[in-house]
Amino acid sequence: MSLSFPNVSRSYDTGSRRIRFSGYDGINEIRFFLEISALTKAADSNMSGEKEYLAAFDRARQVILAAAQKVYGKQRNASMCTLTDQDFG
Repeated sequence: MSLSFPNVSRSYDTGSRRIRFSGYDGINEIRFFLEISALTKAADSNMSGEKEYLAAFDRARQVILAAAQKVYGKQRNASMCTLTDQDFG
């Protein structure tokens, strides 16, 4: 199966300073975490606060999902993946 992202929801985890979102490999849910430092690189902007983080995620969604697919491809059987700034070239 290939990784898909049918659910567009995402949320900000204040304690961990990262955004959570999900992908699916067939019926298996894969949890993704995007570090804020990586979001800043992916969105090519500086921001602060939950609203700005989520808006930046939405603007950079295609870039983020492409990185998520690449990271997941390296860890095929993982149920959780974390995207860091190293995943955005």
